[in-house]
Amino acid sequence: MSSAAAKIRQSAVVVKIGGVPIRLRCDNAFFLKQIEERYAGYVSSSSAAGFDFEIQLAPPDTASGDQELEVTWESGRWLMKRGDFRAEWNPSSLRGRIEQTINPFSLDSVLRILHTLLLAREGGFLLHASSAIRNGSAFLFSGVSGAGKTTMARLAPPDVVVLTDEASYVTRSDDEYFAAGTPFFGELARVGANERAPIEGLYLLAKGPENKIEPIAGAEAVRALLRNILFFAREPDFVEMVFNAAFDFVDRVPIRRLTFTPDFRVWEMLI
Repeated sequence: MSSAAAKIRQSAVVVKIGGVPIRLRCDNAFFLKQIEERYAGYVSSSSAAGFDFEIQLAPPDTASGDQELEVTWESGRWLMKRGDFRAEWNPSSLRGRIEQTINPFSLDSVLRILHTLLLAREGGFLLHASSAIRNGSAFLFSGVSGAGKTTMARLAPPDVVVLTDEASYVTRSDDEYFAAGTPFFGELARVGANERAPIEGLYLLAKGPENKIEPIAGAEAVRALLRNILFFAREPDFVEMVFNAAFDFVDRVPIRRLTFTPDFRVWEMLI
């Protein structure tokens, strides 16, 4: 390895989510170590990356928790702003810049936004859902906060591989949809397995006195899916991409309502 390549590796970490490697550069070794620990299982051993981001750390007292998230397209670049970070990304040069406090969870938000933009162009999306693999197929469990996404992950039997309990990564390949693991977690407080499988179905969660599954189709299924897709930009072209992806997903993947009581027997219905 050349001295220049070695220097790059020492000042950067490549995080690969959904098969997309993103190089994160920073001159703060402590923060790079935080990134490696936060995204354990998703840090690539290769220095190759499709995108480069320079991270500049701001003093902790510069954060403003009152500023709401804004994602806008301006002069050929995406701008992302919130109280704890400022970021920009140029899709043409594949380069970007992030200014944030020394908090890896601020970086979490930037990466989520970036992946929603990348997925939209490929017919995929991030979904507010837990997901898991069983017998070679992926199951997605979506719903509002408190519906049971994390509960389904906690109740999963030993033969189930949990991909996430918070933000499911949905991609399209030809005529099939796949779910991939993510390091984005909720109450489970652990990263999902870095694996991928074709989606068997999406289950809309509801708690009730008994376990039952009911099919959902048509407009009701599309509305339910759109309510849970994570997307932060308002650019009309990208909004249209997300709408088209939702309609196509519902045409190709079974959507069902899963009413369940919070015990392990619910998984007996999912094979």
